[in-house]
Amino acid sequence: MNMRALSSELPIRFEDVSLTRGAVTLLDHITLEIEAGAPTVLIGPNGSGKTTLLRAAMGLVAPTRGRITWGGAEKPPPNRCAFVFQRPAMLRRSAAGNLRYALAVAGVPHAKRKGRIEELLRLVALDGLGKRPARLMSGGEQQRLALARALALGPAVLLLDEPTASLDPAATKAIEDVVRAVAASGIKVVMSTHDLGEARRVAGEIVLLHRGRLVERSKATEFLNSPKTEEARLFISGELLV
Repeated sequence: MNMRALSSELPIRFEDVSLTRGAVTLLDHITLEIEAGAPTVLIGPNGSGKTTLLRAAMGLVAPTRGRITWGGAEKPPPNRCAFVFQRPAMLRRSAAGNLRYALAVAGVPHAKRKGRIEELLRLVALDGLGKRPARLMSGGEQQRLALARALALGPAVLLLDEPTASLDPAATKAIEDVVRAVAASGIKVVMSTHDLGEARRVAGEIVLLHRGRLVERSKATEFLNSPKTEEARLFISGELLV
């Protein structure tokens, strides 16, 4: 697949971004720049702000203060970024039908859709399952189909919200294999997880969030081997962040 993150989409900049809901602070003065390269993995306990940060980046929720830009633009570039939810909704169609719909939305010519569907199904290890009703697939298969559907849009940036949550080890490995393949093709992956082992396996850089704050950010090897903050040291050692 000849897809790569272009300079016009990146970096994604968070400039002193806060987001509150009533008395609850979901994001607390986040300043962060996400650049092209290996996957950026957001980690932290449940409620740390990972999902909110991804949703804010996509424009699904608006910051209370601060601003978010994509390559200097105020909004995510149309059809150049895609978001996969933790529990993606499947259309009442076959696996191939879900992809056919996404390709139509992306403006792919009708004559090219069949070959593209086969390519996408192979990429996510669902080849041969195109006729299966999407809603009857297993959780891991649905998540891989959701990834393929997002990739049908030809994005330069792919945001993933805990894509392996509640999946068994085999399904988790299948998703991680897709993430690595996508990143190797040049697509920028920004992914959240509460699983430190997963971050260790796929991250190029790690961003630790806690209580809506950006606690620490560094290259994955540096973060895992030489954490700079007490929160990072606790998280890596398996202690609870409260």
